[in-house]
Amino acid sequence: MISKKTLQKASDNNIIKPEQIEPLYQFIKNESTNEDTKKYSINKEEPLKFIRSFGDVFIALGIILLVVSINMTPLNGYYYLLPAAGFVIIAEWLVRVRRLALPGIVILIAILYFINKAFSFETESATTAGLAVICISSLLFYLRYKMPFSLLPLAASLVAISVIQIGADVLNSPIIFVVMGLIIFSTAMAFDSRDTKRQSHLSDSAFWLHLLAAPLIVHGAMITLLTSERTLVHSFSNDMLMIIFFGVFFLVALFIDRRAMLVSTQLYAIYALTQLFQNNLIDPKNVMIYVLMALGLFVIFFGTYWYKTRRVIFGVFANSKLGRFVPDLKTLDAE
Repeated sequence: MISKKTLQKASDNNIIKPEQIEPLYQFIKNESTNEDTKKYSINKEEPLKFIRSFGDVFIALGIILLVVSINMTPLNGYYYLLPAAGFVIIAEWLVRVRRLALPGIVILIAILYFINKAFSFETESATTAGLAVICISSLLFYLRYKMPFSLLPLAASLVAISVIQIGADVLNSPIIFVVMGLIIFSTAMAFDSRDTKRQSHLSDSAFWLHLLAAPLIVHGAMITLLTSERTLVHSFSNDMLMIIFFGVFFLVALFIDRRAMLVSTQLYAIYALTQLFQNNLIDPKNVMIYVLMALGLFVIFFGTYWYKTRRVIFGVFANSKLGRFVPDLKTLDAE
C-alpha cells in the first residue's frame, strides 16, 4: 500500500494537490482492505498471522538462546524478575514498534517463565499467587501490545486458579474441564462473531482461545465417558455417546470455520491415547481406539474438502441470523 509520506512527496512535486492527499490515502487504504478480503474469500484458509517470514523465526531463535543463557546464570528468587523486566523492554521494540508476532510470543513466554521462576510454589497459596501474577502479566501484555497470544496463558492460568479454588478432585469430576472449556469457547466466539472476515486481532484472539477450549472440552468428555461405570443416557452406550460427541464436535468446528479446534483436539487425542494405554485404562478391543482412528481419517479427508463440505452441510444457514456470526457459508473450495 502507498504510504501517506509517498503521497506527500507527490504533492511536493506538484503531481497531486495537497488537499487530495488525505482522500487519496483513505481510498488506497480501503482498496487494500477490500483486496485482502477478496484474497480471503478466494483462498479462505485460516491465515497464520503469527509468522510472516523466516526473519521472525531467526529473531525468535535469538530470544530463545538469550533465555537459555540467562537461565544458566546463578540467579535465584526474585532476581529472576530482572530478566523478565529486560524482556519487557525488548517487547517495547519488537512487539510495540516492529509488530513482530512470533518473537512477541516467545518474549511473553520468556517473561512468564522468569516470573514463574521468581516465585516458590511450595504451598497451594503460593501456587495460586504465582498463577495470579502470570494471569495479570498476560492481561497487561495484551492490553499494552494487543497481542492475541496473550489470551492463551491468561485463560489457562484462570482455569488453573479456578480448579484450585473449587478444590474438587478433577479426576473424579472431569465435567469441570468441560464447563471451563465451554466458557472459553463462548469467549472465543464473542471475538469471532465481531470479525467474521478474519482481518483484525479479534479473530486472532479467538484462534488462541479455541486452541485451549477444544482440548479442555474433549478431555472432560473423554474421561467422563471412559471412566463411567454406567450408561449416561438410557439406551445409549458410552461408546456410542463418544462417537456422537466427536461427530457434533467436528460439525461445530466446521460451522464456525475453526480447524484450530480440531488441530488441538488431535494433539490432545494423541497424548491421551498414549497415557490411557500406559495406565491400562483401555484395552485393544475398546471402541475408543477405533473412534480416534476414524477421527484421524475423517480429518484427513475433510481437511482437503473443508469448504465444500461446509457449504453442503451448512449452506442453508447462509442468510440466517445464526450465519451472521460465522464466516461466509457459501464460499467454495478454491481448487
